[in-house]
Amino acid sequence: MLKLNQVSAQYNMLNGYVKAVDRVDFEVRKNEIFGIAGESGCGKSTLLKVMYDLINYPLEIASGSVEVHTSDRKGVPVIYRNGEIHKSWWKDISYVPQGAMHVMNPVTRVKNQFFDTISKYHGVKNKKLLEHEITAYLKELELPPEVLKAYPHQLSGGMRQRVLIALATFLHPSIVLADEPTTALDVVVQRGILTMLSQVQKKLMNSMVIVSHDMGVHYQITNRMGIMYAGQMIEIGPTERIFNEPKHPYTKMLIHALPRIGDNSQKEGIPGTPPSLKNPPAGCRFAARCPHVMEACRVVEPERVNVGEGHYASCHLLN
Repeated sequence: MLKLNQVSAQYNMLNGYVKAVDRVDFEVRKNEIFGIAGESGCGKSTLLKVMYDLINYPLEIASGSVEVHTSDRKGVPVIYRNGEIHKSWWKDISYVPQGAMHVMNPVTRVKNQFFDTISKYHGVKNKKLLEHEITAYLKELELPPEVLKAYPHQLSGGMRQRVLIALATFLHPSIVLADEPTTALDVVVQRGILTMLSQVQKKLMNSMVIVSHDMGVHYQITNRMGIMYAGQMIEIGPTERIFNEPKHPYTKMLIHALPRIGDNSQKEGIPGTPPSLKNPPAGCRFAARCPHVMEACRVVEPERVNVGEGHYASCHLLN
């Protein structure tokens, strides 16, 4: 459904380039939920923007390509590449950005935000009929029709997030990209949002990409996931394998830091800080923080190794 071929993206700043995404290569399969995890600032949100073709200055694609595989109304296969993907926004691929309060227009009722978005890309011939369809869809997602008359500030954070998900999935897109859909929400509301995303995915049988720094979110909802560090995808595989058999030292440390019921042991953070993406170091970018660092790690960049059952990792220890 979605394929990234050695994609690199950077921010063109006044004093140089910030290489936020570096040669990322993976695919999202049909009818799966793919998760992207990693520390803040590792390039997750930038990668999602690249996948959605939301490229605005200072962000630019340095190399590689993104492909969206879909079909037209007659069922003929169609491929949209970066620079063309915007033609399929909302209908074939949609995007749930971070921060529902900052994304929605504060002086426009929710109903008109649906109208504006849909009409901008696909036109609206009959507003009355469209409103009826929107109300019916909200009901399917267990959202009261009264939210259509509300302004964003009149809704709770969880309700705004639900409205954004409803807007992103209303036209039944083949691919939905969600950037930190549960950030700043309490655990009860988070559970409701994750349940809603799962229900939508099962109903539409589409593909989803969910970005979150919360490993618990990925464990609950994703089928496969990728771990990002300093702009690179360092491990990819089925979610269960990544949690039960992590291969990269960074992934192991992330999972070891997760709280577990009945586990009273002292949890430790990962020492040090990620490298600058303006001047990333040679070799493995995790070398300065890795407890297993070898001389080769500081000089030679590790290759991606197949460790079985669709599970890949980039680490010299695997060789």
